[in-house]
Amino acid sequence: MLLVRNLLYWLLVAVSTPIFFILLLLAAPLPRRKRHVFGESWARLLTWALWHLVGLRYRVIGAENIIAEPAIICAKHQSGWETLALQKIFPSQIFVAKQELLWIPFFGWGLGLMNPITINRSDRSRANNRMLAQGLNRKQHGFWISVFPEGTRVRPGMRGKYKLGAARMARQLDMPLVPVAHNAGEFWPRNAFLKHPGEITVVIGPAIRPQDYPGPEAMTRAAEEWIEARQREIGGIGPFAHPDERKARRAHSHAA
Repeated sequence: MLLVRNLLYWLLVAVSTPIFFILLLLAAPLPRRKRHVFGESWARLLTWALWHLVGLRYRVIGAENIIAEPAIICAKHQSGWETLALQKIFPSQIFVAKQELLWIPFFGWGLGLMNPITINRSDRSRANNRMLAQGLNRKQHGFWISVFPEGTRVRPGMRGKYKLGAARMARQLDMPLVPVAHNAGEFWPRNAFLKHPGEITVVIGPAIRPQDYPGPEAMTRAAEEWIEARQREIGGIGPFAHPDERKARRAHSHAA
């Protein structure tokens, strides 16, 4: 049944992606916020399909920390799930993405119509300036900005190097940083065809405001420490959990 459920999910992906791309293309002349409705609807459809077809549910802790003003979402990156679900959990947002993603047929073309902040990772000297300039434009349109500070997907139980880009943008644009932890990679591993049923936990932290920290290094460190602490608390659940986190959770259960 796991294979059948995943095949149904992938069939929906294959059918819906070009349809929503065409809708986005037709909506290109519309104002950005109205155009985004089509891309967000695609993400919501796939999140619904994962829940109802695959059985991959989720719960959100800390939703009260979603503030009224546009902010920068500083999220853990373990799978493809969070790129979909963040669009359902948070207000309208754009992603900081590498330019190569725009070359992917239909998906990448549609992403390009969703006004992402695109960066060329081989030219880091210009990447930061480009990110700040585009970020200001997106803020002026009322968008939140989603950033994966580790820059790439990281396996459950592991920690990548947290880069300073999100904090620099927060300071330059005077936007709060909202940290997000989750354990999606324990159910949807990187580049995996099969997604496994279960319940993902998403934890949203209090806003980290630029004026409360002396510089981007301190802001990044605060976000990293909060995220990684929550990762240890929610990890060890899914079939692809890190063995150490699974062992720690079992020990905690026995002690309780």
